[in-house]
Amino acid sequence: MRSPVFPIEWGQLAPLRLRARTVAEGVYAGPHRSVRKGAGVEFGGQRSYVPGDDLRFIDRRALLRHDKLMVREFETETDRALWLCVDATASMAYKSDKAPGAKYAYAALLAAALSRVALATGDPVGLGFVGGDGVRPQSASAGREAFDRVVGTLESARATGDANVDAGAVERAVAPIARKARRGSVIVFFSDLLDLPSVARGDLVPLGTGGRTLIVVQVLDPAEVDLPFEGSVRLRSLEGDVVVEADVDEVREAYKERLAELTRRWTRDVEAQGGRLVRAVTTDDATHITRSIVRAIAEAHA
Repeated sequence: MRSPVFPIEWGQLAPLRLRARTVAEGVYAGPHRSVRKGAGVEFGGQRSYVPGDDLRFIDRRALLRHDKLMVREFETETDRALWLCVDATASMAYKSDKAPGAKYAYAALLAAALSRVALATGDPVGLGFVGGDGVRPQSASAGREAFDRVVGTLESARATGDANVDAGAVERAVAPIARKARRGSVIVFFSDLLDLPSVARGDLVPLGTGGRTLIVVQVLDPAEVDLPFEGSVRLRSLEGDVVVEADVDEVREAYKERLAELTRRWTRDVEAQGGRLVRAVTTDDATHITRSIVRAIAEAHA
């Protein structure tokens, strides 16, 4: 049976292109202007100056010491691609009354803003999805049109799929990224992490090996964080068709502890490979969260 398809409620997070540009400009204005720390190159030696060489790379010390124009040469140290992987399964379509938009919409805003920052510094951006309908993975590319391609693909998605039932969904999404992302690449995975199977960590965490950096961004709706309902409620999951009836006041603390334990397990496994986990709620300021992601990337590269 085909999984139900849910349209994305963009709400206050639309239009994505404009919102992402605004968030990216806020990141530019802050202390973290690049998605990675360092220039991505290493010193490769010197050679004699040739007319037409970039004057910025003239070695002033060599000029003073030897009275001779020498140019510093650099070699590419690592691949600088940014790979974005967005969970577009059914649970990411959830939006409570107080949320500005669906979880997927918020994750897409963060992803689009990061791509804008990366492309502005010359880093190519690739895009993949777990689940989703109407989406097509994109190979890493740079240039003026890359941002529009990323935004257009993110906007076209509809949420569908149950990764808890389809245990291979995560592996299928990350396998192409694992093959293409070389040493130095940054991989950012956006998901609520709530309905992923236990094997998902085993599929994702290895992305942080081989000199690559993995950042996991957990995106939650405020209702999922606080469980603000009162009295006896009947809740139905968007994935797995699970129905739960409970007195919220009695189960709230146990629910919060299980949620915290889930986040701790992911944090432990991701950090064991040198990566970072960033937790976000859809009511959080997107510029602040994007800066936190950039900071996490810089710390992982330090």
